Amino acid sequence: MKSKSTVLWFVLAVALAACLWIFDRYFSPVVAPAPALLPGMSADAVTEIQIFPAAAREITAVRTNQIWQLQAPFAYPAQAAAIDALLGTLEKISPQRLTAGELHGRNSDAEFGFANPQFSLTVAAGDQQWQLRIGNKTAPGDQVFVRVVGLDGVFVADASWLALLPRTANDWRDTALVDAAGDCDWIVITNGTKVIELRRDATNHLWRLLRPLAARADGPRLAAALQQLRAARVVQFVTDDAKADLSSYGLQPAELAVWLGRGTNFFAAVHAGKNSPENPAQLFARREGFNSVLTVAKDALTPWRGAVNDFRDPHLLDLTAPVAQIEVRGETPFTLQQRGPNDWAVVGEKFSADAENVAAFLNLLAGFRVTEFVKDLNTAADLQGFGLTAPARTITLRAVVGDTNNLLAQLQFGAVETNRVFVKRAGEDFVYALATAEVNRLPEHGWEFRDRRLWNFSETNVAQVTLRQGGRTRQLLRTGTNAWTLATGSPGTINSPAIEEAVHRLGSLTVAGWVGRNITTPEKYGLHPDNLQITVALTSGEKFTVDFGAELSRTALAAVTLDGERWAFVFPVAPFQLVATYLTIPPNP
Repeated sequence: MKSKSTVLWFVLAVALAACLWIFDRYFSPVVAPAPALLPGMSADAVTEIQIFPAAAREITAVRTNQIWQLQAPFAYPAQAAAIDALLGTLEKISPQRLTAGELHGRNSDAEFGFANPQFSLTVAAGDQQWQLRIGNKTAPGDQVFVRVVGLDGVFVADASWLALLPRTANDWRDTALVDAAGDCDWIVITNGTKVIELRRDATNHLWRLLRPLAARADGPRLAAALQQLRAARVVQFVTDDAKADLSSYGLQPAELAVWLGRGTNFFAAVHAGKNSPENPAQLFARREGFNSVLTVAKDALTPWRGAVNDFRDPHLLDLTAPVAQIEVRGETPFTLQQRGPNDWAVVGEKFSADAENVAAFLNLLAGFRVTEFVKDLNTAADLQGFGLTAPARTITLRAVVGDTNNLLAQLQFGAVETNRVFVKRAGEDFVYALATAEVNRLPEHGWEFRDRRLWNFSETNVAQVTLRQGGRTRQLLRTGTNAWTLATGSPGTINSPAIEEAVHRLGSLTVAGWVGRNITTPEKYGLHPDNLQITVALTSGEKFTVDFGAELSRTALAAVTLDGERWAFVFPVAPFQLVATYLTIPPNP
């Protein structure tokens, strides 16, 4: 009996649960969503909003082509984000309507604040319009009474959205000094009586000066100045009076004006005037097309002041494409040309060129900064006196080996005068000056670009190392990994692991820089018979010898014989420290 009753109760429980689920699913009443405060309003569709704050002037904003502009109490660009935030909130407000019983016998206009509302709003989307009256807050202060014109009754809504309503037009005024300053492709600067015009090339996006002369422009300076201008914000709106005396602010005429445009039209312009008497770090300014006089930080417009040369590219060279050939003509001409990725050759030589040195050469050329714009040329006679009618050195860069139609740039170096060298670029009508110290860093000979790797052997293939120094000889024999011994008669003691590392470094030796080729005066490099000489003999019988010369800071000059010629070079610092410590002959005890 007990088992049957348990089963019965279980079946009844399951049936009851099923009934409750079916009732809830199919027979429970549908709860209608709370009605919107402004039925049918879509924030994205709104084209105009009017706000009448209590005891303040009307504020009207209109949206045209997705751009918000204030129309009242004055015309001025508006803060789109602030307006959109308000409209988005209005679209989502779901208020509570006071019942007829709650309103019975009450003077709603007076009691709820509609006789003198905090705000009156009109929102329009095309021909459709909604009007609101914002009354008093409820006793707790967290809600507000609202009336929608055309709808019966009074609503109560959350009061937090009131913080989005502007009290004055300045609350919705755009504080940016210009719009989209980074998107312009031409700039005109009027600085007193001077006019400077710049335009950005549509293909390579480089800026060029058009007036008062045609020249390369300082792209990084312009980019920074545009960014600073775009970030500038109005500090104070001084007056919106259309009849204000602009000359008293230094704005009629303006001391400085910057016009920004795209295509054939300008989209923004700012006029700068006198310093503000209240704050010398600020100046008066005005946006073109608007009556408002405002103040802005003086630093925002400082980059736009100056002469035309201040806007010229200070670099002698701007590499806009990869270089495949470098031709140097002068007292010791040579040509470098690319044979493949990261593979260069010195034309006419058997050895390869060092790709890192070629890159350093190009970086040196690209890094040259003009110290002076010396002369704008009008005739060939203008070149006289600068040593440029027959340049002492010419460097030509080509994009394709041997293709004269792919000239990237040609630099002509002329006379040296005190601390400057006169230089001209082919195709330009200007003489520049470079610092002599910078020009002196240019390589003089093609052999300076020889591959800096001397040789390549492994210490595992080394049989012995012979040291000669001061008329004495010392031999180190390799007997295994990290195992070295002194040959019979060789003085001193040895540190096998340290010698192994020193020989390892010698096997992959890369010179710090070549300083002489086919040297006939070894004493010039401090090379003498008593100096240290190291000879590495491999098990194959091949030998590598290096002689050491004058000591430098933490290293020394050295020499080797390559292809039957004596070459001098700067020994790299780290291997030299190992050589000086472990691969020398100790003095006699």
